[in-house]
Amino acid sequence: MNPLPAAPASSTRLDPITLTVIQSGLQQVCNEMDLAFVRAAFSPVISEALDRSDGIYHPVTGALIAQGDLGLPVFVGTMQFGTRAVIERARDLAPGDLYIVNDPYLGGTHLMDVRFVKPFFYRGELFAWLANTGHWPDTGGMVPGGFSANATEVEQEGLRLPPVKLFKRGVMDEEVLAIILSNIRVADQRIGDIKAQAAALNVGERRLTALIDRYGRDTVEAGIEELRTRAEQQMRARIATIPDGRYHGQAFVDSDGVVDEPLTIDMRIEKTGTDLHFDMSGSSPPCAGPMNSVIATTRSSVYLAMKHIFPEVPINAGTFAPLHIADPDGTFLYARYPRPVSGCAAEVSQRIAEAVFNALTPAIPEQLFGAPAGTSGNFALGGHDPERDRAYVMYVISGGGYGGSPAGDGISNGCSTIGISKSTPVEVFEQLYPVLFEEYALHEGSGGAGEHRGGFGLRYRLRLRRGTAKASFVMDHGRSGPLGALGGEDGGVNVVIVTRDGVPYHPPHRSKDQGLVLHPGDTVEVRTPGGGGYGPAARRTPEQVARDVQRGYYSMEEARERFGGWVSR
Repeated sequence: MNPLPAAPASSTRLDPITLTVIQSGLQQVCNEMDLAFVRAAFSPVISEALDRSDGIYHPVTGALIAQGDLGLPVFVGTMQFGTRAVIERARDLAPGDLYIVNDPYLGGTHLMDVRFVKPFFYRGELFAWLANTGHWPDTGGMVPGGFSANATEVEQEGLRLPPVKLFKRGVMDEEVLAIILSNIRVADQRIGDIKAQAAALNVGERRLTALIDRYGRDTVEAGIEELRTRAEQQMRARIATIPDGRYHGQAFVDSDGVVDEPLTIDMRIEKTGTDLHFDMSGSSPPCAGPMNSVIATTRSSVYLAMKHIFPEVPINAGTFAPLHIADPDGTFLYARYPRPVSGCAAEVSQRIAEAVFNALTPAIPEQLFGAPAGTSGNFALGGHDPERDRAYVMYVISGGGYGGSPAGDGISNGCSTIGISKSTPVEVFEQLYPVLFEEYALHEGSGGAGEHRGGFGLRYRLRLRRGTAKASFVMDHGRSGPLGALGGEDGGVNVVIVTRDGVPYHPPHRSKDQGLVLHPGDTVEVRTPGGGGYGPAARRTPEQVARDVQRGYYSMEEARERFGGWVSR
């Protein structure tokens, strides 16, 4: 997939105040789409965990114009590639048309991230595209929730949709809808998400129309182009602070879920002037299991990594112009059909970002940090609730520790690298599904030791209360923890323990498995990774270590072992 071309320039010049108003107006359009989607969605993964994003895209290239403040960063790059895939295939466009697509190989992620793409017309002419992505709890496949840890081809992961018109001139195509609902679990519950996703784009249509009505088409178009130019200028100015040179970093995926061997992400970065060139061609070859990454996700992972490093740069297509990513063809980071990909967006993307951090830490140590937990903690539980006489699919994402940084210790139980999603409250899970959370606490001891230690992961345990269910996991950092920086120790690893009939079971692939049958009383325990430490642990003051022990973050033995003999002083 080729990088997106630049949009044609506008000749209209804007004063700074008008430009700021246009920028805020475009952002507000996206934010209102985000809020409408969240408030109307049926699934907790969208309404509570905020696993979704909305944006505005260029009418010809599909390049990003604006995205909501609450949108997932990993979708920043993928949605523009996905929108371009729709543009290339769209025919006979009319107001009210709306495309649905989840094909990973057409600018996507995994099958559960379903994209709606809608042409936006202003006074009869195509002005832009509005698009959003929502994580559906299920799209079919071998296991409830779609996270098939053992899949060897994409068909085993669920229903794959090319761009098709779900709405034609504002009317939903009932035949297309019937095909979708006939291939997914709990289909009666998905119609709420479908209508919410479409309604969010309708809100965007009204708000963007009002913005253009107020300031005029020429002014808004000029503002869009100027914002793109300035975002590129700002990113180039930040890149200029990196010394020219070549940098190398690595990160590792535990396994692909089928072959129990680690996968290597080999990141080589060359910085020249105000450009960065990324080469991942030395990474592991395509894998048998679902940890392959489609190229849109691979590119987006590099984008979000640089946004983490330089968070003050605004987001639009100009932000990415100085970032040149060579296609890692022949590796597991450029998946082609029919490679399975369910782990790409939620897990592999975070390893890619981690490799970028690892490579650039020696160059700009004041800007970097120990690696964050780097896993979304994907846990799906599907079954039948006899009390309510209905099927269900519960999807859990969980946080982990952030890495230590020059500014201080890492945050505990923060969201994943790829997003701002939050964990669904346990009270909501217990209300909707036949489970009981018996524990929900910090994963003590998981923060990597360092002058500034990593934050701590999460530890939770739930019990199935009634009926039977199948549990599946696609997580990572179970073999090795998030990388420390500049002498800091790695964070603690991810742990999954399934206890059935009193017998504990540890997945052979550590934190990947699928279709584990649970009965009432069986439990699932997950301990998410802590962040990597920053700087040598010996530099941490005795007072700071003593405070950590007093708060129960580390045991006395852990503190003595990891921070060096301070207890005896």
